[in-house]
Amino acid sequence: MKIGSPKETLDREARVALTPDSAKQLVKLGHECFVESGAGASSGYTDEAYRAAGVEVVADGKTLFSVSDVVVKVRPPQPYEIDALAAGKTLISFFYPGQNGPLLEQAVGKGVNVIAMDMVPRISRAQKMDALSSMANIAGYRAVIEASNNFGRFFTGQVTAAGKVPPAKVLVIGAGVAGLAAIGTATSLGAITLAFDVRPEVAEQIESMGAEFVYLDFAEQQDGPATGGYAAPSSPEFREKQLAKFRELAPEVDIVITTALIPGRDAPKLWLADMVAAMKPGSVIVDLAAERGGNCDLTRPDEKVISENGVVVIGYTDFPSRMATQASSLYAMNIRHMLADLTPGKDGRIVHNMDDDVIRGATVAFEGGLTFPPPPPKVQAIAAQKPREKAKEPTPEEKRATEIAAFRAQTKSQGLLLAVGTAFLLVLGAFAPSSFMSHLVVFALACFVGFQVIWNVSHSLHTPLMAVTNAVSGIVILGALLQIGSSDWLVTILAAVSVLIATINIVGGFLVTRRMLAMFQRS
Repeated sequence: MKIGSPKETLDREARVALTPDSAKQLVKLGHECFVESGAGASSGYTDEAYRAAGVEVVADGKTLFSVSDVVVKVRPPQPYEIDALAAGKTLISFFYPGQNGPLLEQAVGKGVNVIAMDMVPRISRAQKMDALSSMANIAGYRAVIEASNNFGRFFTGQVTAAGKVPPAKVLVIGAGVAGLAAIGTATSLGAITLAFDVRPEVAEQIESMGAEFVYLDFAEQQDGPATGGYAAPSSPEFREKQLAKFRELAPEVDIVITTALIPGRDAPKLWLADMVAAMKPGSVIVDLAAERGGNCDLTRPDEKVISENGVVVIGYTDFPSRMATQASSLYAMNIRHMLADLTPGKDGRIVHNMDDDVIRGATVAFEGGLTFPPPPPKVQAIAAQKPREKAKEPTPEEKRATEIAAFRAQTKSQGLLLAVGTAFLLVLGAFAPSSFMSHLVVFALACFVGFQVIWNVSHSLHTPLMAVTNAVSGIVILGALLQIGSSDWLVTILAAVSVLIATINIVGGFLVTRRMLAMFQRS
């Protein structure tokens, strides 16, 4: 099949759906690749680089649409681009069918097969094609960079001769892919990071990245595992609790990054005008949902707004394009994986298998028929978690009773062990010579004392004890050397084995101790 990638026509769009590296992989699948001249220029890919990868560069978009069997794009197509596609051809791009109904009807009427990269189901097998996650990862990272560029202070706290600088406090609303990327970036820059999400199962992910999860005092906090990995709409009661918590946090936070989106709907309003008014002058809000209307009341798509009290509200919609080379590389890889699944025989022939959950979920128009919305995925994106039962805190009386019972049990076991040991020594002393008994008692006491000393030391301190065991091994060697000259061959062999084992222990102990001490030395 002939796969073509046109130049994006939308303003501020710098990405391209086909890179030289991805084209090489598609050629191995038996396809031919075409690209419009200058399509990759904004991403750093020249026409010469495409030609070197075996891609044919065509002069204009009209020619590319006419020669291509499969057209791969980044942004949703324009109506004239749908008209340029003949029936039976395939279009792969972000499409947003829920918001582009007339465009979808036009594609169905033309008989064009449309695969929407934004409709790829979020299941494990489809992660390699999840373009939304790829772009959200970049957007979350870039949002923190834009926030730091507009923020008048350090992210990390510092103590300098000129004074103390407090760390910035960042609140991330929505802990999807973009939110987690923002959390990781803000935390790595040294900020105190808070995060909120309506899905309680992401709390552990947030805390594992060094941020603090913002909990609500709401008994029926909803769970979102059945919604394809996305958050579900909130109930009115939950929303009121949520907004009340945000009003409480607004005066404290310096930077707010909002990422909340619900598939097929406008972005929910979560950071209202009164919350912006409560923030400190110089604070920054970055709204990653600006393209869908924004999570903040003051957001204007593709603009930076400064509120009356000096809060900067950033509503850019081109965060991935601000890192066009990286974004194009990841998106082209997602496209390549999608085409690899569409080419199971690796023979250059597209097989549109509608029984495949991933292909079926992403296909919104096929053979002149409307296939949107798709059936729900058979595998849940996130397994529902049962609420954890908190362990009951024992009362002081219960703690005291438990300690007494443990002490009595320990005393009983130690007394029994001492009685058995005493009886054994009495029986043995009745028959063994006195010289043997004196050595045996010293040996038994040494083993008992050594065991108690080592056993009661914390595991984290076992490495320093290697130096102590070297002294014990030294005593063993001295005793073994005295016995090597024995006339009894069995004693001589045992003494030699003792010398060998103790030597290994001493050498290993020194090596381990030296390595431990090197950890505290400057290189």
